[in-house]
Amino acid sequence: MSLPPSHSPSHPPGNPPGHQLAERLAAFEGRPAVVGGVGKDPVNEPMIRHWCEALGDSGPAYTGPDAVAPATMLQVWTMGGLSGHPGRSEAYEELLALLDGAGCTSVVATDCEQEYLRPLRPGDRVVFDSVVESVVGPKTTKLGTGYFVTTRMDVRVDGEPVGTHRFRILKYAPARAPKATPAPAAATRPRPVVNRDNAGFWEGVELRRLLIQRCLGCRTLRFPWLPGCNSCGDGEWDTVEASGDGTVFSYVVLHHPPFPAFDPPYAVGLIELAEGVRIISNVIGVPYDKVRIGMPVRLEFVRYEDGQPELPVFRGDLPGGVGE
Repeated sequence: MSLPPSHSPSHPPGNPPGHQLAERLAAFEGRPAVVGGVGKDPVNEPMIRHWCEALGDSGPAYTGPDAVAPATMLQVWTMGGLSGHPGRSEAYEELLALLDGAGCTSVVATDCEQEYLRPLRPGDRVVFDSVVESVVGPKTTKLGTGYFVTTRMDVRVDGEPVGTHRFRILKYAPARAPKATPAPAAATRPRPVVNRDNAGFWEGVELRRLLIQRCLGCRTLRFPWLPGCNSCGDGEWDTVEASGDGTVFSYVVLHHPPFPAFDPPYAVGLIELAEGVRIISNVIGVPYDKVRIGMPVRLEFVRYEDGQPELPVFRGDLPGGVGE
């Protein structure tokens, strides 16, 4: 005798709801995620230049009449931007909605894999299709429990395959915050890692000097310290002392996650020294939300804790000389 419909089991006997959800999600494998996607812009020189400048890549292959785009820019030409891509399939939207309905409302990108079949050149117009390659889970992580969704994008130009891009995200239900526990003892900052390749740099810091390596073969300055010159390959070098003047080339403001012994929010800058090399360090002396690209900074050495070495940091200068 069957139960009335209002009392029917919500899932088959022996299959918990999570198992049923996993089966429904697995049914999306092999279904399209994007159909007939078209790059919003052709491969172009300005974007290649921005990319190379951001990464500090001065390779000659990326400029001139026979320029190619860096291979790792493959995904750049397929991005939809803030307005998104109109080619996203109903199946993929349904998959995301199903995960949202199961409480997996947060998302984080986890990794990607790319295969390059031929270089892209300025003027190429990319088209692409994407398929849901796998949905794996549930998996419990520190962020929460959810499902890894992998899509495979096949990119073409004039019908010719030029690359493949696999992209994996975790759609998860955020883990509940743990119950309050007594505050742990104050943490100490991690000490810098000193090895045979950078020992000379830290010896200079002990003397309140910021030393830059200089190749004895081609006289190129380099930072961070390396065992050999990445311009000519020479293994011999000496050092020059930085003047201490620099500008903020780029920066981030750290809000989350908090790290023991650090007090967010705080600004971390990519500082371009007057000598032409760049160093990553804290920007101090101005509010974190007032740091700007192009801001002049000046080298200082700060000891944050007793027993720790001094560290090179950079003090910012607001217009009018107003700081913290």
